[in-house]
Amino acid sequence: MGLQESVSLPDQLDEAANYIKKLQTNLEKMKEKKDSLMGTHERPNASMSSGTAMLIRSPQIEVHEVGSALDVSLITGLDSQFMFNEAIRVLHEVGAEIVNASFAVVDDTVFTQYIPSFNGENAMKID
Repeated sequence: MGLQESVSLPDQLDEAANYIKKLQTNLEKMKEKKDSLMGTHERPNASMSSGTAMLIRSPQIEVHEVGSALDVSLITGLDSQFMFNEAIRVLHEVGAEIVNASFAVVDDTVFTQYIPSFNGENAMKID
């Protein structure tokens, strides 16, 4: 046999099919990585009865000054339910006392609102 061994047509077709499958798998992995880096992607959620995918979104936080008080709003997806407690912890770390905290779930979005109060020496200065 020489250096160039002839490969039968069925073997060539199998190699080509395997190569295409490998490219498709790599493409899917790259799409998932791109979506995760962009901040939103879909993932299947076994607990959803409809069998649809759940949107994963990056948390959005808004802070509004209302007179001498703050109104802190946090918008997350269902995948970030731990954020409610985490936001309260962070507000406590900066010396806030939580006057009111509430949340509402609408479809696959969690809307959370915090009303912190800053008193005494731990008061945070707002510029």
